[in-house]
Amino acid sequence: MPSLNQQIFIAALLGLVAGGLISQLGDTSVLRVDVLYVSSLLGNVFIDLLKMVLIPLVFATIVVGVANLQEHYQIHKVWTRTLAFFILTMSLAMTVALVSMNIFHTGEGMHLAMFQDAMANYEHKKMTPAEFLVQFLHQLFQNPFSALAKGEVLPVVVFAIFLGVALIVGGERYKNILNLFKEFLDLTMRIIGWIMRLAPLGIFALLLKLVATQNAQLLTTLIEFIVLIMGTTLFHGVVVLPLLLYIFTKKSPLWFWRGAREALITAFATSSSSATLPVTLRCVEQHLHVRKDIAGFVIPLGATLNMDGTALYEAAAALFVANLAGIDLSLGQQLIVFVTAMIASMGAPGIPSAGMVTMILVLQSVGLPVEAIAILLPIDRLLDTVRTAVNVQGDMISSVVVQEFVIDKTEKAA
Repeated sequence: MPSLNQQIFIAALLGLVAGGLISQLGDTSVLRVDVLYVSSLLGNVFIDLLKMVLIPLVFATIVVGVANLQEHYQIHKVWTRTLAFFILTMSLAMTVALVSMNIFHTGEGMHLAMFQDAMANYEHKKMTPAEFLVQFLHQLFQNPFSALAKGEVLPVVVFAIFLGVALIVGGERYKNILNLFKEFLDLTMRIIGWIMRLAPLGIFALLLKLVATQNAQLLTTLIEFIVLIMGTTLFHGVVVLPLLLYIFTKKSPLWFWRGAREALITAFATSSSSATLPVTLRCVEQHLHVRKDIAGFVIPLGATLNMDGTALYEAAAALFVANLAGIDLSLGQQLIVFVTAMIASMGAPGIPSAGMVTMILVLQSVGLPVEAIAILLPIDRLLDTVRTAVNVQGDMISSVVVQEFVIDKTEKAA
């Protein structure tokens, strides 16, 4: 019997092949319609099951993770090192994007007029950087019960951190409450184990639909940009992040790929770092051997704030739109894009194509026409698969690096 990893990999390959075959059928083909309906149904059920356990998992893991860190007197070290590494990896991702765009000048010579129909039908809400900052901060502090009910991850993370700190301050007085959260976390992980048995079927259905419904004609128009984004994103994921892992931990990239592939394939198929979160936690704890308290803090926080692939894409897309509009951005304007893309990527929820919403902020920050975002919509779903996988990869590597810095030598020896 193949392992779950092998089953997922085989299902992913079969999904790509089946999607390619179905895409050759006519739009009116009964077989095509039926297959797409069934694949959509199965894929949606799988994602909905993952989302069902998302909020309970995030809430419990953050609370338990923060409270448990106090046992080792490491909460300050984990906070500082986690955020510092998040900023480092996102900064490197955007640097790769901006350098590559300045070298290749992708988009020059094309005309926005050819996308007028798409832009005319695209609706957007204009937002200044100040308004975006106010909205982003407003999202942090909300009624926790309302946030839990609506499935809003960011305010849930913030409240869970406050609750975890309160459990630390309360000490022995709240020990029973902490034990209750630990039991709840174990119960949630058991349910996740059941859901993961359906992962091969769900991933097969998702990839089949993605490949079968992609409009090749629209992709041809923007082929250079697609190739550039794919190349730079893969460069960051295959070269930059593994290099950082080796520099900080001396861990082999091959060791990481073996332990992380289940989560990376799931991220690629779902295009959602939030939906992949249960799988990511499982891989980090069981295969990469990151301690539960550290993984339970770094991974959920990373799924909300650490978006390497999204930051890279938004920085490159801003320069791409500038090239299409015939605008030459100065170094100062590109630095504004750099900072704004980092803030915008942090504010993007971990759901498919969420970066398209915050992309408007990046374009506005340097005076680019936000209407031009419509030209990115046809290709966003395809690019979202790769950048989400890199987002998740960044979270996993962050947890390994953070553990390396917060565990002392006596604990490692033990």
